[in-house]
Amino acid sequence: MDCSIVPIKSKAVGDKTLSMISTTDYFYPLVDDPYIQGKIGACNVLSDMYALGVVDVDNVLMILASSLDMDQATRDIVSRKMIEGFSDMCKLADVEVTGGQTVHNPWPIIGGTAMSCCAPDQYIFPVNAVPGDVLVLTKPIGTQIAVNINEWIQCPEKPHWGKAQEFITLSEAYDAYDKAVESMTRLNRNAARLMHKYGAHAATDVTGFGLVRHAANLAKNQKASVEFLIHTLPIISKMDEIDTKCGWWKLLDGFSAETSGGLLVALPEANAEAYCKELMELDQKPAWIIGKVVEGRNTENTATILENRTIIYI
Repeated sequence: MDCSIVPIKSKAVGDKTLSMISTTDYFYPLVDDPYIQGKIGACNVLSDMYALGVVDVDNVLMILASSLDMDQATRDIVSRKMIEGFSDMCKLADVEVTGGQTVHNPWPIIGGTAMSCCAPDQYIFPVNAVPGDVLVLTKPIGTQIAVNINEWIQCPEKPHWGKAQEFITLSEAYDAYDKAVESMTRLNRNAARLMHKYGAHAATDVTGFGLVRHAANLAKNQKASVEFLIHTLPIISKMDEIDTKCGWWKLLDGFSAETSGGLLVALPEANAEAYCKELMELDQKPAWIIGKVVEGRNTENTATILENRTIIYI
């Protein structure tokens, strides 16, 4: 799933064996500001830990590539700002950056390796969803399309923005981009903390494979025979229309990639509303009940977006 979990045989607390939980992630820039890109890079790597309910991460090692295609002055500024953004986000998450690796590369890269030594009650194996649970999503989808539109605006000589202008104004495009940036730079830490309080049975974060593929992967890992049915899609406004009219991401089918997306959490139905309410109080941003867990109808657990799904615009 999202992290490696390795029991540490020589270390125990009482009769509880500790485990080293770790994950590595990095990617290329997708926003204009290198400082924000650094924040997204840190948020993204920490999100895999939060998907397992690991609230307190012990350590992060930074992975950085400085661009050889930039002149020296620009390279120095961009690299420094990415480092600052990454470090500031880690400070916000109460985790130290204690080292890492820096290389030269044609494209800049930012990411890292996150690690935490955990007792069994400090993380949640993503395998215990049961029929009757509901699915909660903690961030909207549509970030990939929003950042692509922002790139189109800066390349007016290409046809994409000209076609998109038939369906979205410049103001709406900038608003979508701002919403995407806010989402990508928001930690899933509070969502992970509340997973423990409200008895989450399983979770994953929604990133590069899109909502439905991550949901399907989570479903396949469940011990019980289950199917995930997604009935609601919270979408950054206009992104579905842009996709339908001039895109290829298949957002409404759940295939569009996300960066530093929300947690998809399977919770007991009785606890889901309280989970969403308290997360709203902590993050000042909504979470949504987007689906349900039902008895499996096939030999392999699956996830499906219903044809009569409801769309909530953000």
